[in-house]
Amino acid sequence: MKRNKLYLLLFMMIFIFSGCMRKNENITTSEEAESTIIGDNIVVEANNNESKEESTEESVVKLSDFINPEGNTLFTRFITPKGYKRMGAAEGSFAEFIGNYLLEPNGTHVHYFDKREKGGDGHAAVFSMEVAEEDLQQCADSIMRIYAEYLYKSGKYDKISFHFVDGFVCDFNHWKQGYRVKFADDKPYWDQVASADDSEETFKKYLRIVFAYSSTLSMENEARPIDISELKVGDIFIKGGSPGHVVMVADICENESGKKAFLLAQGFMPAQSFHIIKNPAHSEDPWYYENEVKYPFRTQNYTFDEGSLKRLDYLD
Repeated sequence: MKRNKLYLLLFMMIFIFSGCMRKNENITTSEEAESTIIGDNIVVEANNNESKEESTEESVVKLSDFINPEGNTLFTRFITPKGYKRMGAAEGSFAEFIGNYLLEPNGTHVHYFDKREKGGDGHAAVFSMEVAEEDLQQCADSIMRIYAEYLYKSGKYDKISFHFVDGFVCDFNHWKQGYRVKFADDKPYWDQVASADDSEETFKKYLRIVFAYSSTLSMENEARPIDISELKVGDIFIKGGSPGHVVMVADICENESGKKAFLLAQGFMPAQSFHIIKNPAHSEDPWYYENEVKYPFRTQNYTFDEGSLKRLDYLD
């Protein structure tokens, strides 16, 4: 009997020992498997990171890729994106006028009408355009200013004409003949009080009265909707209001498939330097691309709704 009990005890010890061994083997196998998975993930992640680094190195875009610091106009300062060519600007055209408009030296800050420097780095270039020491030449005014300058310097005085917000037509032909805008019961009218004069100083005084009584509200009424495929220099994205905002297409280039890229210019409030704005979608590349124009359309300082792309008929 004792011998049988001894055999039974020995058998049970062997069984328990075998079971513990199998349990330990399972734990070890599980740890090894987890270690293998983690190790493989580390390798994969490392490979992915290497690929990302290589891809990033290849696709790094710098503002300097698009800026020639020695250039002093839009045509000479801004480099078109790879695969794009600047669209031809006819001699004497508005596009040529803007493309050759002098810029301040590269790196110049935007300044308010009172000479204060505007903070931030949302601009890529500043036009060498005078801003009077009054809070008048804001967003719409800057665009009216560049159109008016083009027409004035082209000798097309009869086309220099803008509406006040109330609909009154303020044209330079009246102004240069000595007429001035007067008001009766808050309604404007012409009164001839000066001698004829078409000097640049007279022209600047004319613009000041336009800036005072015109805005994005009147400008929106002077524009008509267009499709992005029709885009040309001088077209605008506009939201009329108080406040509203407007930006202008200042330069255009095109790729082989006919898709366009463009630069946008703006003034803003308070009155400040007219400047080229960066693209918030890729701040190191200032060009806006046709396929990016989806509404709401976000620009550097303002978001425009569908239907905001329009054409001004100031040159017609």
